[in-house]
Amino acid sequence: MSGARYWEDWQVGDTLECGSVPVTAEAIKRFAAQYDPQPFHLDEAAAQKSLFKGLAASGWHTAAMTMRLIVQQPMASLGSPGFDDLRWLKPVRPGDTLHARLTCLDKRPSAAHSERGMAHFLVETLNSAGDIVMRLTLAAILARRPAA
Repeated sequence: MSGARYWEDWQVGDTLECGSVPVTAEAIKRFAAQYDPQPFHLDEAAAQKSLFKGLAASGWHTAAMTMRLIVQQPMASLGSPGFDDLRWLKPVRPGDTLHARLTCLDKRPSAAHSERGMAHFLVETLNSAGDIVMRLTLAAILARRPAA
């Protein structure tokens, strides 16, 4: 895990910007066709008549893009037992560029495994305008820095 950010490297309140990903109509439709085939994710005309008033990415697509941004960071991640409080706050549209931001909320060493610790992160996904489009709280198991 060379260059990775270990459990010790995080302090409560630390923030990490996690890059960006462009959103296209083709990607929205491709994801929706396979995983969330609802009309407002697949067809512009149907989407225009929906409460979204236009093509919108599946919330699960937004979550998958966010996950990609997070795991591209050099972190000593050992996995996650899950997340809480997932909220899709605004539609994600073709032409948006999504950015992800992690903020460390708390952390504690593992009582049973000295080589790892737990941290909770606020994960925010923002669109091109800086609006938060998705938010969740992530529990992460992180490796502790190896002894020299």
